[in-house]
Amino acid sequence: MKVFRFVKSSYSADSADCVEVACNVSGTVAVRDSKDTAGPVILLNSAAWDAFRSGLTGSGRRY
Repeated sequence: MKVFRFVKSSYSADSADCVEVACNVSGTVAVRDSKDTAGPVILLNSAAWDAFRSGLTGSGRRY
């Protein structure tokens, strides 16, 4: 069983409305809701995580 070490973004400050991310398992990025740490976890491969982040920060942003 993989053990993920989740961290919350420094941009979230004291807000509970955010996600936590774990990047400590090679080739996998785990994402969960900080309000429900026992709830579901989304697992992404590194390429999918990079594409997601690029979509948020890149010039090709679409909503």
